[in-house]
Amino acid sequence: RPGHISSHLLLGGCVTVGSHPQLEDTAPRIVEHPTDLLVSRGEPATLSCKAEGRPAPAVEWYKDGERVETDREDPRSHRTLLPGGSLFFLRILHGRRGKPDEGVYVCVARNYLGEATMLRDDFRQPPGDLVVAAGEPAVLECVPPRGHPEPSVSWKKNGARLSDKDERLTIRGGKLMLASTRKSDAGVYVCVATNVVGERDSEPAELVVFERPAFGRRPLNQAVLVEGTAEFPCEAVGDPQPAARWRKEEGELPPGRWEVLPDNTLRINRLRAEDEGTYTCVADNSVGRSEASGTLTVHVPPQLITGPRDQTVTPGQSVTFQCQSKGNPPPAVFWQKEGSQTLLFPGQPPHPASRFSVSPAGAITIADVRRADAGYYQCQAISVAGSVLAKARLEVEGAPTEHQPPVIRRGPANRTVLPVGATARLPCWVGGGDPPASVGWLKDGSALVGAQPRASLLENGTLQITSLRVTDSGHYECVATSPGGRTHWGGSLEVQGGSRGRSLHRGHRGAGDEATPHLHESPPR
Repeated sequence: RPGHISSHLLLGGCVTVGSHPQLEDTAPRIVEHPTDLLVSRGEPATLSCKAEGRPAPAVEWYKDGERVETDREDPRSHRTLLPGGSLFFLRILHGRRGKPDEGVYVCVARNYLGEATMLRDDFRQPPGDLVVAAGEPAVLECVPPRGHPEPSVSWKKNGARLSDKDERLTIRGGKLMLASTRKSDAGVYVCVATNVVGERDSEPAELVVFERPAFGRRPLNQAVLVEGTAEFPCEAVGDPQPAARWRKEEGELPPGRWEVLPDNTLRINRLRAEDEGTYTCVADNSVGRSEASGTLTVHVPPQLITGPRDQTVTPGQSVTFQCQSKGNPPPAVFWQKEGSQTLLFPGQPPHPASRFSVSPAGAITIADVRRADAGYYQCQAISVAGSVLAKARLEVEGAPTEHQPPVIRRGPANRTVLPVGATARLPCWVGGGDPPASVGWLKDGSALVGAQPRASLLENGTLQITSLRVTDSGHYECVATSPGGRTHWGGSLEVQGGSRGRSLHRGHRGAGDEATPHLHESPPR
């Protein structure tokens, strides 16, 4: 088996002892350092050590702290001290029972001015690789080898000596401390041990500076129409690249209707009212976690829960028409008598002489009914998500009667937004009129039913269009005709490409947006 003779870090020093120095005399200094050796058993070997000084220093060797005997003391020894100070082994002794030559050797040079000790020893604590997040402190440990005098410590980064002028950098007790790391601090660091005899570098240590997750694009609060599509972006950056995942704060993500795109965008399809809530993107990597949230509001067009019905009263009585609605956001309700420009709202302070009032729930009451009050009253519920309108007839006994045009109690919304492939149902519920009215539909002024195989007229007057296409977008008008006249009610249909719905944002509608649907009555021809 090979034997091992090791000598470690070259560090030394001198101590002044003895009498007064003579002119030009110098303390010992070792100029040729011993190096580690790996030698086969029975082979010769030499540990080098060359010293300078005046007078010429005497050299001795120590193994594992004990003085080495050479052939000067014991002629039978296989170790010889050469004239220059090197230690020569005639043959290396190494066996199962003993390993007398293996160990750590120290070369010591002495004269009357002092001594120099060279030690090839390891760093007592070399720096180790370190991973930190940018902005965090970093500490690289280093305990140098023993030496005489005790060595000082400095540091190199990527081969260049570090300057102590950097305010973020502190070297204390051998430790290198960075107060707040930056990405540029990453690199290979070496601890350097130095004394008057020489210096030695530690094994290199790598400082890796990672970055915590951050967001290039964050999810934003948004409001989207029911049945539409919502998308929350989440562009997560960091080093290493973070992994992103999504959660809903108030419950689970909508089963079967959500997907995460390759860029980590969360898409929710066919929105429902219960999808409202806060959605959070969580970005993780090995040095940290970050979160960003956006709130989803699902707008639901107004719907009538209870609508007005035709009523007949005698003069002097009171009458109430109901108009209860729902939607998100809650719609505003107002009343109007056909032919009048006056709008009546819930909570509106009544005029002292007024006989009309609207309750907070949306019902209109007419007190002390007069014959002139006869006619059609319509209520409308409106919000940023759309509008709905219904009307009812008030008959006052004793009031003159004549053929009245048909009444469209519910027509298409002013704006309907649906995705490609969906089915549209545009209502046209007709009441009143004598005799009953017939119902037809126009698209952009042209007759529709019969000309379009995907369009059909249901029994209640509703127009149904299946497998919607973008080309189905346009202005649709319901026409109710009877001997009493003709009534029109129009609204627009917008078919959006793909599966995306319409995103509604407050404060971005035009002046006429969500206006009262077009309603027109004409006398018989």
